[in-house]
Amino acid sequence: MADLTQTEPRAPGQHAHLGWALVLISIAQLMVVLDSTIANIALPYIKADLGFSDSGLTWVVTGYALIFGGLLLLGGRLGDLYGRRRIFMIGLIVFAVASLIGGIAGNEAILLASRGLQGVGAALASPAALALITTTFPAGPQRNRAFAVYAAMSGAGAAVGLILGGWLTGTSLDVLGATIDGWRMTFLINVPIGLVAAFLAPRVLAESESHPGELDFPGALTGTFGLLGVVYGLSRAAQEGWTDTWTVASLVAGVLLLMAFGLIESRAEHPLLPFRIFQNRTRAASFVAMMLMPAAMFAMFFYLSLYIQNVMGYSPLEAGFAFLPFSAGIVVSAGISSNLINRIDPRYLAGVGTLMAATALYGFSRMPYDTSFPVSDVTGSYLTDILPYIILMSLGMGAVFVPLTLTAVHHVRAADSGIGSGVLNTMQQVGGALGLATLATVATHVWTSTGERLSTAAQAAGAQGPQPSAEQVEAMQAIAQQQVFTDGATTAFLVGSGMMLLASLVVWIFLDVKHTELATDGPEVPVHV
Repeated sequence: MADLTQTEPRAPGQHAHLGWALVLISIAQLMVVLDSTIANIALPYIKADLGFSDSGLTWVVTGYALIFGGLLLLGGRLGDLYGRRRIFMIGLIVFAVASLIGGIAGNEAILLASRGLQGVGAALASPAALALITTTFPAGPQRNRAFAVYAAMSGAGAAVGLILGGWLTGTSLDVLGATIDGWRMTFLINVPIGLVAAFLAPRVLAESESHPGELDFPGALTGTFGLLGVVYGLSRAAQEGWTDTWTVASLVAGVLLLMAFGLIESRAEHPLLPFRIFQNRTRAASFVAMMLMPAAMFAMFFYLSLYIQNVMGYSPLEAGFAFLPFSAGIVVSAGISSNLINRIDPRYLAGVGTLMAATALYGFSRMPYDTSFPVSDVTGSYLTDILPYIILMSLGMGAVFVPLTLTAVHHVRAADSGIGSGVLNTMQQVGGALGLATLATVATHVWTSTGERLSTAAQAAGAQGPQPSAEQVEAMQAIAQQQVFTDGATTAFLVGSGMMLLASLVVWIFLDVKHTELATDGPEVPVHV
């Protein structure tokens, strides 16, 4: 085992101990991903403790996602230009400091600022982590296994965040006579993890070559603010609708800035986003599929977590544990896929995986409900209506993430590894925001139309028969709300299944790289779309 106290500089490309390098990168990636959901369960406690408004509370979640998604391209390029290990360490330190600020925040403004700063740290660390796997692990079984662990951490992080958030929120810690509330622990837990990981990075990771002075500032500004505009607009659309003034303004501004970004990049000597990244058909297909899949998968986490709590009556911690099979399944599936990818072409693994995920989402869309009048209290069973499809979804996603992560960064020029990773992460973030906004629109339409129909039927029945008591009305309204919610959620699942089938179609048609090619690090041969 390598000496972890070793501090001598390594030449670019020299490999540190691979096992420790993978542990470090995986822990950092898990920390970044789970922070997208770990604070969700703590939101009611944050609101009560700091006096958040309802509109401000949503920014605890969307503020992190907005900055994270908007800065990913810039973070990936900074790693290429100034050294991936250096940017990885800076990202971890920024994330840890931001988590400390959030953990001790005394008001709404400081907490929201800390969440934005966490997004900055995550946008620096995440693409650097993926690029470090590409440059640290030799092509073949070792890199495949490393990507399997990375994919498992990325896929399981959201579910782990729900469980860890539920547990930490229900605890408190006494330090020197002072009591630290449980919701603060969801932030403070990142501090030692991030600082220790940053401390160990130079001891187990080799530094890449740096190219300072080549940063494309006009591209960085237009690309970053363009992505911020698009991600904000999509996130707002999920809450306020597509016709909201700020939704439209943000999306239009974001698209115009991205058009300007494209024009700048086509003429820049050292572009922030070299368009040669997209010239390979397999890589372009991987990016498109990786944008469609999170769009569909967000439906599972978002609507299923609400269904389990609001309809089935699970506590937040119980809801977190309800997703535990997903975490276990994706870890198992990713491990199996890392071995199969040595013998089976990525098209077949990812193609079958997307079909499994589409089937799982279709299964969720079949959850029972009753929106006839008068409504009856119909609730699905976790064991028969949810668990089988959670397991199927996890196995499918594990079979998808490993091959598509490999094909998305395979044969990218060494100097472009960071931006290649940044593009992949950006596709996932923008795809997730787009998918959630689209599915929210679908569900809201169903909720509105079904609710209006039931309200009309109730008024007609009330005019013809005896008036129910206030208690009966309240009970019937509660049941109706649950059934109407399920109606909208199942429709969203069905649309999500269609999105996953579209991703599967992209994989089957365009992903034509052979498994033998993934075992090489040869020069890229562009295949134009």
